[in-house]
Order: sequence, then structure tokens, then C-alpha cells
Amino acid sequence: MGKLNRKLRKLTADILDLPQDVAFDLPRMTMIGDRQLYIENHRGVLHFSSEQLRLQLSQGVLEVTGTDLIIRTIWTEEVFIEGKIQSIQLMEGGGQR
Repeated sequence: MGKLNRKLRKLTADILDLPQDVAFDLPRMTMIGDRQLYIENHRGVLHFSSEQLRLQLSQGVLEVTGTDLIIRTIWTEEVFIEGKIQSIQLMEGGGQR
């Protein structure tokens, strides 16, 4: 059933000319240099410190590591962080719900 569901979503996205992040509930990340990161379509903050941010996504967990990290803005499905970003890692299927 999963394959059919993906095909239907892709067909719908193509017909309606929707971006894939909307059709497949994917996160959208915009990074400016190594200092700012804007993430859309997250499901909640799992952990935050000045060295690490972990966000629940629909397909797994996003882990951002760096130094002097701060959450500049946070909304229901969007978060904007600043600091010295060193790595971004997507761990599919892992994490908490």
C-alpha cells in the first residue's frame, strides 16, 4: 500500500503543480552560510542545547550540531536557529514521537 500511496501523491503533486515538500510532508531547510538555519515541517523539538538541536520530522529525526546555537524563532511547524552550525544529519525512522 505504501508504494501506491507514494505514486498517488506524486501524480497529485504533478497534476496540481505542488512542491514535493508539500505533497510528501517533507522538511524544507534553508541555510545561510554556516550561521543561520530555517526549518519548516518539523513535528517538535526533542532536545535543545547550545551545541545540539534535535527535531522530530515525519520520517525521522533531524540533528543539528554546532556552537553557540540559539533558537531565534519557533512556531508550530517552523524553527529558525542561529549560531556556528557544524553539521546537519537526518536519521530516518529514528527518534521519539
